[in-house]
Amino acid sequence: MNGKKWKEITWSSFLSLFGESYFKRNKCQMMMVLILSKNMFYSQMLRGSMTAIMRAVVVREFGGVKKMKVETDMPAPSVGDHEVLIKMHASGVNPVDTYIREGMYAVLPELPYVPGKDGAGVVEALGTKVTKFKLEDRVFCSSTSRHGTLGRLATFPEAAVFPLGGNLSFEEGACLGIPYFTAYRALVQKASAKKGERLLVHGASGGVGLAAVQLGRELGLQVVGTAGTDEGISLVKETGAHDVFNHRDPKYLKKLGAEKFDIIIEMLANVNLGNDLTLMNPRGRTIVVGSRGATEINPRNLMQCESAVMGVALGTATAEEVAEVSAAVVAGIKAGWVKPKVHKVYSHDEAAQAHHDIIHNKGAQGNLVVRVAE
Repeated sequence: MNGKKWKEITWSSFLSLFGESYFKRNKCQMMMVLILSKNMFYSQMLRGSMTAIMRAVVVREFGGVKKMKVETDMPAPSVGDHEVLIKMHASGVNPVDTYIREGMYAVLPELPYVPGKDGAGVVEALGTKVTKFKLEDRVFCSSTSRHGTLGRLATFPEAAVFPLGGNLSFEEGACLGIPYFTAYRALVQKASAKKGERLLVHGASGGVGLAAVQLGRELGLQVVGTAGTDEGISLVKETGAHDVFNHRDPKYLKKLGAEKFDIIIEMLANVNLGNDLTLMNPRGRTIVVGSRGATEINPRNLMQCESAVMGVALGTATAEEVAEVSAAVVAGIKAGWVKPKVHKVYSHDEAAQAHHDIIHNKGAQGNLVVRVAE
């Protein structure tokens, strides 16, 4: 139901209850009641007592990008007691979104579903047990949901919603969840990074890579990155890396190996992991963030340096670990070192193209975002 129709119904209801003369005598008080009633009415409608519809990108069958369709009559999600309903302004696009859409992920949503794990917007309605937010708060979110961020309205558990504040745009806010949470989990919770250590971000020009560069600098690490294009190299340098190498240069591994690393953040383990094991200092740690297939390594390279390889998956983090990660990122937003790099913003109708481009590109240059609403 649109606002105009609601207003017509409510206006008629007030006149029938109180009479036109009473309304004229108490105009200010009645207008306040009208506004409060609208909030209550809309909240009840979205909590399931009435049916609301919305515009959303919908997947009704797992598969390629052609399975993504914009629908204008998708039922809006209801709001559970511990949930927050968000009016989405922007949706972040990450490789994991494409794996889910293709049905190639460990945990899949029930069909049909609205894609999008990361996003930013304003609080539209609250569950009865929600305590951390109020209506109209600017927030960002990151979680798996059947009603994801490519819908005009999306519901997320309160624990998966975080304050955005006023320092970042909605487009930037949509790039926070997976990129920055992954970077923090990799560097702090897994690698236990210490000030002064040498960090290699192997594939630093994408969303997670750039977040790792920023976090590495904040932690006092010596940060080296790689990228595959001149534009990507420039972006990684601008983001704060002390040095950047082109990983398409046949001689780049020799250049990297001149001074080895305490920590390596690996974005494409199926291609690079074997080489990573030769680039680590004694007791070095390689943290695998991404892989698109199998690989073969020589375990002796681990043995000789007593080095370690660990994987990262945000879904395995405990509630306490997620709270630590999110608190650090929110603090970083306030401090100013968290500053996502948005490469391209797509319209809502171009969401399928964004899913294509996040995988099929000549070299990442930051984050891709879909504008869901103005």
